[in-house]
Amino acid sequence: MIARRLFVILVALLLAVQVVRNSVVEAFSQTRPVTAAHIWPEHPSVELSLGMLEIGRATRERARISSSVFAIIDDAARKAPLAPEPYMVHGVEAQLEGRSAQAKRDFTTAQWRDPRSLPAAYFLADYYFRSGNPVEGLKQTAILARLSPGGVGAVAPYLAAYAQAPANWPRIRQLFRSQPGVEDGVLAALARDPTNSEAILQLAGPAHRNAGSAWLPILLDGLVDAGQYARARAIWASVSGVAAGRQTLIYDASFQAKDAPPPFNWTLTSSTVGLAERQRGGRLHVLFYGQEDGVLARQLLLLPSGTYRLRFKLGAGGTHPELLSWSIRCDKAKSAPAGVHVDTAATRGWSFEVPQDCPAQWLELSGRSPDIAQQSDVKIGTLRIERSNGRA
Repeated sequence: MIARRLFVILVALLLAVQVVRNSVVEAFSQTRPVTAAHIWPEHPSVELSLGMLEIGRATRERARISSSVFAIIDDAARKAPLAPEPYMVHGVEAQLEGRSAQAKRDFTTAQWRDPRSLPAAYFLADYYFRSGNPVEGLKQTAILARLSPGGVGAVAPYLAAYAQAPANWPRIRQLFRSQPGVEDGVLAALARDPTNSEAILQLAGPAHRNAGSAWLPILLDGLVDAGQYARARAIWASVSGVAAGRQTLIYDASFQAKDAPPPFNWTLTSSTVGLAERQRGGRLHVLFYGQEDGVLARQLLLLPSGTYRLRFKLGAGGTHPELLSWSIRCDKAKSAPAGVHVDTAATRGWSFEVPQDCPAQWLELSGRSPDIAQQSDVKIGTLRIERSNGRA
């Protein structure tokens, strides 16, 4: 009886040691294959890791891969028949020997065994692009985007480069339909170069072409930086759904149209400088803390050269409007902007000049902190900008 118990305990201990050993090897085989090899050199995970490590070293050094490496991989494949790595290795081997069809079968089998295998997606994408099948290549690239640690951002620049050529637009549209998760990232990557604006407009589907699209502010900033103001505003209006009749000298003069994005709509501040927010009834509520100077609201205008007049009303019960000022400055201008205190402009109106060499202007509402800290709390009614001769 005692001997039987000892035998059972011994078997249990041996099983426990085997389980622990297997767990340790599995953990080390991916990150520390040499350490794992000392624990269990014949384990398939160890053989695969060491084999892949040797293949990577040989590839990096442009050296011939030893036949013994393939023998190790084959041994691992017999021990772990569902592992994808042996098929990837043999696929690369077939590719190097010019057996293209066999390479494709091996890579496809590897991906079937492990749909989340990054190397399998990479080899298949490379195979399809090399064989002149960009549609399938793009699909594999999209899989890479989902699986890679960097997500879509890791492959979006490469897809964006491919999307720059109009001849490739049909294939990119097919990719977006089959892999909708990559569209935002690719469009955002395209938007970093304002010369890609036509490609974006041609490729963006209805769900990715609206005022909230992530690529829109990137593209608008690039076009404005490049001085392409008319192009920027036209795209802003089209994508934001701003009707042609509403494209007046100033947009959202009554502070009610919050859906269209900057810069041709208001940028409103919520920071240590203060708070600017739309209120019901067509008013802008401005709270300036009086601790530091800064801009509280601004909008980019495209006023033709000439003289203009700004008018508005202040709501009753406001405090210290003299701490706030309206100003107009030419985009990229180095000279100081023309400005006026809010209380003065509300009482008398404000006339300002737009010179000939000023195609775009920033209308800004700013706060200037006083010597003795004070807060300004005002409500600004609907703005009107009109030419000084009375023509809107």
